Amino acid sequence: MKRITVLGVTGSIGTQTVDVVSHHPESFQIIAMSAGHNIKKLEEIMSLIDVDHICVMEESDAKALSAKYPDKHFYFGEEGLVKIATLEEADIVLNAIVGFAGLTPTISAIKAKKDIAIANKETLVVAGHIIIPLVKENGVQLLPVDSEHSAIWQSMRGGHHGEVSKILLTCSGGSFRDKSLDELKNATVKEALNHPNWNMGAKITIDSATLINKGLEVMEAHWLFDVDYDDIEVLIHPESVLHSAVEFTDTAVIGQMGTPDMRLPIQYALTYPDRIDLVGAKRLSLADIGTLHFYHPDTKRFKALPLAYEAGRTGGSMPCVFNGANEMANALFREGKIKFLEIVDLVESAMRAHTVVENPDLDALFTIDKWARDFVLTKVEEEHAANTH
Repeated sequence: MKRITVLGVTGSIGTQTVDVVSHHPESFQIIAMSAGHNIKKLEEIMSLIDVDHICVMEESDAKALSAKYPDKHFYFGEEGLVKIATLEEADIVLNAIVGFAGLTPTISAIKAKKDIAIANKETLVVAGHIIIPLVKENGVQLLPVDSEHSAIWQSMRGGHHGEVSKILLTCSGGSFRDKSLDELKNATVKEALNHPNWNMGAKITIDSATLINKGLEVMEAHWLFDVDYDDIEVLIHPESVLHSAVEFTDTAVIGQMGTPDMRLPIQYALTYPDRIDLVGAKRLSLADIGTLHFYHPDTKRFKALPLAYEAGRTGGSMPCVFNGANEMANALFREGKIKFLEIVDLVESAMRAHTVVENPDLDALFTIDKWARDFVLTKVEEEHAANTH
């Protein structure tokens, strides 16, 4: 029996984790979980599984829930996240929080010697230089949950690190892979959220449309697999069947294929190194698919990708700026305050305005993240003010 803490239980990864666990009660038990503001969804999940320790964002929600469910333990805020991420009885923490907010509970869980199933890519993007040494120091496992990184991880079992020539990181291309720059100028939030293959949360779906998500995954792969940026190749693969692959020094390419179903990488992270039946999953039929396509992304249309490589290669505080600026710009687009193409323009502007800190500690990262967000917000407000006069 593996006892699990799920951070971000009401999101796409969180709800699919609940599905996996519900189908294997003999193997898994969720003992703690966190949610943000979606209390209705949280209560739906509470009706499905019996969990003793629950964290929410707001103190008022924690008090209301505590009165309603007096037999449960409720916590709130970052302090509450740290509390449930470090529970002594937990074996593994699955971090499905979206964004920079996932960093502190991840560090706390590692220091508490918990294995980490990581779906929160921003933790490694922003603080890979802190996380990887900490994982080694505490002797815990860092288990990838992103479908692409799980595929790389599974493919790596075909050789050892010294035999890796390069990583082939696949990408669906997002909602706008076939759109021209002219068409993207007036792209709507609704259009951007219409992902052709995957059912994900709003923030990640927008990141997929800009290809920023793939840029974040490039940086995540660099840290997870200790591979140079020059050896990570992104390929657009519209069918989302080959989830990623590894090329070895002898020219062998080993990849992981399957239908687009996030429950597979979630379950594999929880059962590693073993495999069990994925209940209700659709089997892959290559005969039905017939043909698979692969091509390089158009980096003139989608300049987020070269910007991500630049941020990763620059290192230090630059990936933190890339991520923080994007989190703010992404939110502003979803709120209808900026246009789609402005998301990446704002990220680039923040990068150009930033003076790199070579080896930022945790406190510095919080300061830099806030600077990047404030930079984007101020720039948008200034441009809005200029346009209204």
